[in-house]
Amino acid sequence: MSYPRISSFKTAEAFRQRIAELDINLPFDDEVKTGEAAPLAQPIERSRGRIGNRFCILPMEGWDGTEEGQPSDLTRRRWENFGLSGAKFIWGGEAVAVRRDGRANPNQLVINDANLSSLQDLRELLVRTHEEHVGPSEDLLVGLQLTHSGRFARPNQKTVPEPRIAYRHPLLDPRVNVTDDGAILSDDELARLVDDFVVAARRAADAGYAFVDIKHCHGYLGHEILSGFDRPGRYGGSLENRTRFLRDIVAGIRAEAPELEIAVRVSVFDFIPFQPGEDRIGEPASTEPYPYAFGGDGTGVGIDLDEPRQFLSLLKELGIELVCSTVGSPYYNPHIQRPAIFPPSDGYQPPEDPLVGVARQIEVTGQLKQSFPDLVVVGSGYSYLQEWLPNVGQRAVADGLVDSVGLGRMVLSYPDLPVDVLAGRTLARKRICRTFSDCTTAPRNGMVSGCYPLDPFYKERPERKRLLELKSS
Repeated sequence: MSYPRISSFKTAEAFRQRIAELDINLPFDDEVKTGEAAPLAQPIERSRGRIGNRFCILPMEGWDGTEEGQPSDLTRRRWENFGLSGAKFIWGGEAVAVRRDGRANPNQLVINDANLSSLQDLRELLVRTHEEHVGPSEDLLVGLQLTHSGRFARPNQKTVPEPRIAYRHPLLDPRVNVTDDGAILSDDELARLVDDFVVAARRAADAGYAFVDIKHCHGYLGHEILSGFDRPGRYGGSLENRTRFLRDIVAGIRAEAPELEIAVRVSVFDFIPFQPGEDRIGEPASTEPYPYAFGGDGTGVGIDLDEPRQFLSLLKELGIELVCSTVGSPYYNPHIQRPAIFPPSDGYQPPEDPLVGVARQIEVTGQLKQSFPDLVVVGSGYSYLQEWLPNVGQRAVADGLVDSVGLGRMVLSYPDLPVDVLAGRTLARKRICRTFSDCTTAPRNGMVSGCYPLDPFYKERPERKRLLELKSS
């Protein structure tokens, strides 16, 4: 299938016309406002401190840490760019494993005593850069995302999965070479992992981070536990049991690091795994009912927000105010999670105009935000909007559909986009992320992540030649 590129919509009217053709509910302003009264410039006022504007940097995995799990020069360069961005909300900055077997790749950062000072230096670099190039940091909120990669763990070799799973999954098990129950984490093992998260949170507080995100998204372990409907024992079955992992971590952090704020990034709905079909266009991997989707309706391609609403209600009860809404997984249904017109090398062609996926995320996030107005909600999926990202983000914030506009891939090619938007400058078209997916194709093939097509720094790296050869083949 062929869809018009965002760059082809030269006027607001042309973009509006495409929204109408697709019959999607996508908020949009013809012009982006600037100045202190602009929606994207408004601070978020909270009892725990002001967040200075409505841009948020989403957490990433660069595949560029050391084998010991410490930041490299490439990691530090990325975090320096986060500081340059002008965003006042840094959601985790990096997905950091709480222990070695939870790494998604052998170069993912790990938080432990040996690495703690380097993680502290990373935060201080970001803050110092922000102060030097943007302004005061009193209204800058910086956290750290804590994770265990679960089913998608590859802690020792980039090409060898070493999954630890919550339950057997008929469609996903073959993708990571699970053939028996040996990969399932027992209740006792999950209880010990809870302790690891608590220790990691205490370390993050010692390194000066204001909050930790207990990751519950994208098919990683926290997210998978939420869909363990048939798992027996303390961590499966009822929603009470499926949220026990989170509740126990929160209780531990409250006891060991009471000064630390807690946040949760959660996939608020999920679809069935997709696979390449005719002409490599993505299609569901099965036509059978699909009982493994948190926030799904059982069909595999529909949404039921009953349990996600109960989950957000639980977060309120736990005193958690910061929530980042995302969906699905980049491993098995990326078109709903990370809309792109160009798939990664191991992916499939989008089965829908990626604008549909963007609108779906924004609409669902808006429904949840309006159900829980007291939560501070960060949205995801905006990068595909490209030139029109500020126009959509502004309207979504103004309409109360989201509190903060999350930026992921866009920051790799255009880290200071928030600064330019807030200053009213024309966007630098040659730096705008075009969702070429090289930042995903590279790590899927054992290379560091970065924007090879647009970032001059990565253009000069030797991996670019390998990427071009991969794409041509």
